[in-house]
This record gives sequence, structure tokens and C-alpha cells, in this order.
Amino acid sequence: MTSYRRPVRLHYAWVMAAVTFAILSAAGGVRGSSGLLIVPLETEFHWPRGVISFAIGVNLCLYGIVGPFAAALMESFGLRRTILTAIAVISTGLLLTPLMDQAWELVTIWGLLVGSGTGVIANVFAVTVATQWFAAKRGLIIGILTSAAAGGQLLFLPVLANINASYGWRAMSVGIAVVTLILLPVAMLLLRDRPSDLGLVPYGEIQNPSRPVCLPAKQNPLRVAFDALFIASKSRDFWLVAGSIFICGASTQGLIGTHLIPACLDHGIPEVTAASMLAGMALLNVVGATASGWLSDRIDPRILLFTYYGLRGISLVYLPFAFDTLFGLTTFSVFYGLDWIATIPATIRLTADRFGAERTGIIFGWVMAIHQIGGALAAFLAGALRMDLGTYLQAFMISGLLCFIAAFMSVFIRRQALRDANLAFSR
Repeated sequence: MTSYRRPVRLHYAWVMAAVTFAILSAAGGVRGSSGLLIVPLETEFHWPRGVISFAIGVNLCLYGIVGPFAAALMESFGLRRTILTAIAVISTGLLLTPLMDQAWELVTIWGLLVGSGTGVIANVFAVTVATQWFAAKRGLIIGILTSAAAGGQLLFLPVLANINASYGWRAMSVGIAVVTLILLPVAMLLLRDRPSDLGLVPYGEIQNPSRPVCLPAKQNPLRVAFDALFIASKSRDFWLVAGSIFICGASTQGLIGTHLIPACLDHGIPEVTAASMLAGMALLNVVGATASGWLSDRIDPRILLFTYYGLRGISLVYLPFAFDTLFGLTTFSVFYGLDWIATIPATIRLTADRFGAERTGIIFGWVMAIHQIGGALAAFLAGALRMDLGTYLQAFMISGLLCFIAAFMSVFIRRQALRDANLAFSR
């Protein structure tokens, strides 16, 4: 059994957590800004909303699909090198954005480049830092880091919306590119691959000089990722987690993250006001995710997931009737905002319990890949429904009903002993 103690001085793990939070926040701001592009691109280039939604869907899909491979790259070639490459890719995509004037360029730049770059800087990054650098307070750290994307939206969305309204979408893209470029030297100076690089052990773990430092062998990242998926896919619980997280992605980033601002514009709510409301929800996301991380160390995460998905379903069914009054939108924003990413810490806890902490990053990467596939489908289908029917009503209702299904799926996930899960991966 591992012993713990409270360190007497600042452990470098806290520096890693702070830098990770900053990088994740910037990536969250980048992803959140996609909703601000829909109406300006539709107006200037007369591209159908379904086409623009398809590009954003590709972005969301890649954001998830690269997750397990990003975790394998971090394990095989180092976290620092992987993250620096991702920041450079995102910055390149953002700087190319003002130059596009064809729909295929939108798919290539925002779908492929920005989508793959932000996919590396995602929750698998947060999980990797939390599991490698923290032996104590891990649940709390996971909650804080997974709330970083919401923090990025809170910080960047109102500013980006004002830039978009005053100077246009091109200036907005350049502005967020400058932020990502500033992070490059910060990440280069401060990020480290693992505690042993500095002669440390994870925060909260007692230093044991006699214990050898075991560094992961450099392996083919594709094989590492697919081996983990092959083992996990044999479990019914993996598919229950994957099914519920698929609905999670469809009901958050795919629907609300992409289409809430256009839906507000449909009801006469100004873009800056809508973006500010989304940013306010992001603030509540930070509170909800941090509290969920704390609760997941104390309460059965299946109970938490049942509660979260149920409340989200109620919020989405209520949303179409909330646009007409300030009170209605405020009520929706509070309930939905607290719930938005509260599911992630509880899902990570279930994944770690079922498959072991050593493989949590890669397995959760696959789980998040499925999350983003759900988000991508919802982003595209919601845009297609709006184009055909002239309203988002059906999209909101369907998503709400799916959340009720996810709530009941969560109840049937089994929690397996950590020792048994690790044995499965050691075979």
C-alpha cells in the first residue's frame, strides 16, 4: 500500500498543473470560438449552415479520435514534445483561417488542423498530468483540469465575440492565434514529461531512494493505443461508458457548444449577449467540474452520472421554451452550466476503477474519441435539422431524451477491483 505525506514545500506538480490549466484554457477558447464563425461565414460566403456545421463536426470528431493516440504519443515520446507540436499545429490553423474563401478550406483548416491540434490538448492531457504527477488529491486535480476548457470559454468568448462584432471574424482568428503562440515558449520552458525528470516522485508520495525509476519503453503509439482498445472492448462496461459518453458529447459540444449562439440569434438575442451567456455557463462549468472531481472521490460515480445526465436531459427539454424570457434563459444557464462537464471526472473515476490507473489515459482517450464522434454527429445533424425545419426545437428535444437514456446506462456500469483490471492489462 502506498504511503502518503504532505510535502513541506511547493512540489513541481503544482507548476505542471498551472501550465496545463493555461494550455487547456487556451484550447477551450479556440474550440468555443467555432460557434462565432457560423453566422459570419454564412453571411459573407453564403455557405449553407449544414456545410459549416460539417466542418465543425469534423473538428469535433478529430478532437476525440486523436485522443488515444495522443496519450500513446505522450507515453512513448514524452508529454512535452507532444504538446509543443500540438500548439504549433493549432497556431498554424488559426493563422491560415483569415486566408480561406472556399468551403473545403474551412474543412481542412478548422476540421483537420485545428481539430487534430486541440484533440491532443484535451482531457487526455489533463488525465496524463494528473495521474503521473499526483498521488494525492488526484480527483480534485482532475476536476480542476477538466474544467479548464470551460475556463477558457469564460475568459475568451466575450472578448472574441466583441472582436468579431467590431472587426470581423478574421481579426478574431488572429487574436486567438496570438494567445496560442505566446503559450509556445511557456510550454517549452516549464513542461516536463514526468516527475523523475526532476528527481521527484508524484505529489503526496514518499520518496523511496531504493525504488528504481521505471521509464516507459518507447513503443509504437499505434500499437499501444489499439492494444488498449482491444482489451477494453471485451468488457461490457466499456461499451456502457462509451454509449453514455457518446450522448454526453452530442448534448454538449456538438449541440450547445456549436449551436447555442446561432439559436439565440434566431430568437433575436444579440451575438455578444449570447456569447456572454455561454461564458457565464463556462464559469458554472468550472464550479461543477471541480465539485464533481471532489465528489467522485467520495460518492459512487454511477450515482453522480445518473444525476448529471438526468438534470441535463431536463435542461435540454426545457431550453426551447426558455428563449422568450430572461428568467428562462438564466434558469437554463445555471442548471446546464453546473452540469456541462461534471460528467467527466466521474467517468474518469469509473475508467480508472475498471481498467487501472496505468492505462486510464489511453482508455479514456478512446472514451473521449467516442464522446467527440457523438459531438460531431450532433453538430452536423442539428445544423441540418435547422436548415430543413427552420428551428432547433427537434434537436434540443432529441438530445434531452438521449440524456435520460444515458442516465440509466450509467447505473449498469460495474466497478471492478483495480488489482483485477491491472492483471488484465499485464497479460
